[in-house]
Amino acid sequence: MSSKRDIFIPDEGYRVFLEEIKHNIQSAQIKAALSVNRSLIELYLSIGDCILEKQDEEGWGKSVIERLSQDLKRSFPHLKGFSPRNLWNMRRLSESVRGNPILQQLVAEIPWGQNLMLLNKIKDTEEREWYIRKIREHGWSRNVLSLQIETDLYRREGRAITNFEQTLPAPQSDLARETFKDPYVFDFLNLGEEAQERAIEKELVKHITSFLLELGAGFAFVGNQYLLKVADKDYFVDLLFYHLKLRCFVVIELKARAFIPEDAGKMNFYLSAVDDALKHPTDNPSIGMILCKAKERVTAEYALRDITKPIGVAEWQAQITKSLPEQLQTDLPTIEELEAELEAFSVEGEE
Repeated sequence: MSSKRDIFIPDEGYRVFLEEIKHNIQSAQIKAALSVNRSLIELYLSIGDCILEKQDEEGWGKSVIERLSQDLKRSFPHLKGFSPRNLWNMRRLSESVRGNPILQQLVAEIPWGQNLMLLNKIKDTEEREWYIRKIREHGWSRNVLSLQIETDLYRREGRAITNFEQTLPAPQSDLARETFKDPYVFDFLNLGEEAQERAIEKELVKHITSFLLELGAGFAFVGNQYLLKVADKDYFVDLLFYHLKLRCFVVIELKARAFIPEDAGKMNFYLSAVDDALKHPTDNPSIGMILCKAKERVTAEYALRDITKPIGVAEWQAQITKSLPEQLQTDLPTIEELEAELEAFSVEGEE
């Protein structure tokens, strides 16, 4: 909150100020039918801008927030969201995007609740912009966003050790690299340290929704212990997926131990078998990902160096996060939900 000393606020100056705020609110209600969420955020930014401007020009202190809250509630008794706390949040959001037109445009493209979460939890501007783009791309709910922030997705994405640059053409190689992360965090597992691969796999399949969320957008589950026949012998892939953007099958092998070079050779064999048995002529080459409890970077890089199939190596963890939601929802709010939010001005975090 502002540390400025409160001074006398002239009634006439304040009346003009209040009328400007009321006009902005009424204009936003009209625009809502065309672009509900954007109008809502733009309204909040304009209110925040007005507060900042008057505090800068007139030297008004924090008491203007209390007075504005009371008058807006009186002028718009059917609307909620004009508590002093929420008006301060509008001011904070506006202040955080000052001088950054890209960020100002981005914040208007995601819901208010997600904006507040990023404002409170992410201080770095570049990281904040990254999360906003992900929310816009994948439609993360507040619960999902909280989980991704807590598990530090920003610093994990694209970190797996791979040979994609040597085995896949551009831009396929870049997209594949960005698709995989390191480490993978399986918050939903409830297994001891000595759990074997089959038990881990069983738990991942049991919690397939959470598993797919951690894998990222685009993964479609095909099966576990997927049967492949090679020379009249049966082989079983731990987990098989199809990635809709990469347009290829993805083979995942789980290891309850550290990575060893032999793992790369086995994955290379599985990828050849999957390509022969399942790959459609229009599909891209299948990709393999080895998830292990630990890895030594140089060993993994040497193991992948001369292999012609695209393979990655990453670690997995079963750490517990604070904000794992009971029920995951990754879709953006419906138009009806947004319209209801605008009508009620229900702001996330209001008490």
